[in-house]
Amino acid sequence: MSAPAPSPLAIVDAEPLPRQDEVLTEAALTFVAELHRRFAPRRAELLARRAERRAEIARTSTLDFLPDTAQVREGDWKVAPAPAALNDRRVEITGPTDRKMTINALNSGARVWLADFEDASAPTWENVVLGQLNLIDAYERRIDFTDPRTGKEYALKPADELATVVMRPRGWHLQERHLSFEGAPASGSLVDFGLYFFHNAQRLIGLGKGPYFYLPKTESHLEARLWNDIFVFAQDYVGIPQGTVRATVLIETITAAYEMDEILYELRDHAAGLNAGRWDYLFSIVKNFRDGGEKFVLPDRNAVTMTAPFMRAYTELLVRTCHKRGAHAIGGMAAFIPSRKDAEVNKVAFAKVKADKDREAGDGFDGSWVAHPDLVPIAMASFDAVLGEKPNQKDRLREDVSVAPGELIAIDSLDAKPTYEGLRNAVQVGIRYIEAWLRGLGAVGIFGLMEDAATAEISRSQVWQWINAGVVFENGETATAELTRKLAAEELAALRAEAGEEAFAAGKWQQAHDLFLQVSLDADYADFLTLPAYDQLAG
Repeated sequence: MSAPAPSPLAIVDAEPLPRQDEVLTEAALTFVAELHRRFAPRRAELLARRAERRAEIARTSTLDFLPDTAQVREGDWKVAPAPAALNDRRVEITGPTDRKMTINALNSGARVWLADFEDASAPTWENVVLGQLNLIDAYERRIDFTDPRTGKEYALKPADELATVVMRPRGWHLQERHLSFEGAPASGSLVDFGLYFFHNAQRLIGLGKGPYFYLPKTESHLEARLWNDIFVFAQDYVGIPQGTVRATVLIETITAAYEMDEILYELRDHAAGLNAGRWDYLFSIVKNFRDGGEKFVLPDRNAVTMTAPFMRAYTELLVRTCHKRGAHAIGGMAAFIPSRKDAEVNKVAFAKVKADKDREAGDGFDGSWVAHPDLVPIAMASFDAVLGEKPNQKDRLREDVSVAPGELIAIDSLDAKPTYEGLRNAVQVGIRYIEAWLRGLGAVGIFGLMEDAATAEISRSQVWQWINAGVVFENGETATAELTRKLAAEELAALRAEAGEEAFAAGKWQQAHDLFLQVSLDADYADFLTLPAYDQLAG
């Protein structure tokens, strides 16, 4: 390979962090700069294309499989075989890359840890850089942690008991304001991917694994093609074999659901599977069909289970597509946080988790997500019952599944309506999550569930949709900006009373309240609430 062209000068604009020089080395920044030089223009083009497609959906209120790629859907091809470290993925745990979570996730008994720089991590510079450092330390087995509050010590189990890491960088829409090249902020995706890949690709190969990634917020196969080109370049740059990188794509946008075959095809030498998200998928439906009329109005988010007809169509199509192409199909999240005080709450919740994981395993999924280590054995039992000693069930081709284009957006096939309590819950959860995010926390326990940014996105999007659709609730009240402001004011007062004046003042509650109302009530719907929120994020 010819030597790379001179790279743009990297400018780091942030207060120094402990040991940052181990992450922000000259060689690593030169690599990220080269990624920026080669691929930032295409990123910008693809983001512009998102807006064009959204305008087309606003005009037509429909989506279809792409006529231009019929030959890909009808062709006889498969993705590359899974590497040994990713062949059995029956339970995956998700979470941010802080030091304690890194140890707990690796030790959890799950087969995979989704090490998250995206929705479960607020992108403060400290989280971005020290998260990278924690992963390097984990691979070098020099990571430990003592909880300053309890004195409890955490350390890694033996190597053969640790989960395989699949790292999730930020989505294409987010920038990294603390790192710029020739005056332009870097892409958060390229920073997260570039630093992790540069430091760990060779290290992971030495451990018998490899640089594995989850790709979030993908909206088209052209975005998957960009990632594939990045992988090809990166592997050549550090001198490792093509196909060492493996990527699992989250199908968490409605447009990507119509391009699953094409996405796998673009990544076929590097593809490891597809994942069925939930809250971001619903958020994407609202975002894209927000002016499509009453038939696209979603009920309360908790009423939209994975058994809703349009969600069944999506997950069944995902399993069939993956298995036809030899890829893993990974199911959705069990977000329940077990209570240390209420055994009865746990009993009811564990039964729901078990039913959900039993359904996924029965449908043909090869694995699924949990948010808490205590849920690993429950999900494991569901998949063990179906898989036994087999690493996956890709031999279940699900040829019984046939999904018509309209079934994926048949929102009105669900027999449920928005409720007044659903509006109140959306306001409560949205404000509570945003407040924690503005303090640098991306994974937040709220009302017994582990929530991430996708929760806030669906919450504020539903408020926006219900107001603009003039939804009338069962109590006769209409969804309005005034009602939302009233509920938000009540929540703020309740939080102040709950926390006390001093703790309330130390938090970011007023800021979170204001931001939630901004992204819920503005006539000009924000594509991602994390964009205006990032401008207010400290650090």
